[in-house]
Amino acid sequence: MHVILGPFFGLLDILLGLFVWVLIISVAMSWLTAFGVLNTTNRIVHLVSDALTRLTEPALAPIRRYVPYLGGLDVSPILLLLAIWFVRDMLRRLAFELGV
Repeated sequence: MHVILGPFFGLLDILLGLFVWVLIISVAMSWLTAFGVLNTTNRIVHLVSDALTRLTEPALAPIRRYVPYLGGLDVSPILLLLAIWFVRDMLRRLAFELGV
């Protein structure tokens, strides 16, 4: 069983780590677009922004449903990052406890 759990926990940890970076880049791009630093009429910027939005929105939408709007401040990415870090820590501790 440990033969399967070890690589599974490792893969899950890597995927969650990559998603953290996708989320951070998505937030940074949204800020840069809002402040006029990035021009979304540029095809490449639009494609990257659209891809990042499509990757992160399914995870952020349920959080936004329950978190109140704070006047221009979207705290849903922060809450999602905290949840991901919590899950990653849980997985690491579980893997340690199982000796994987």
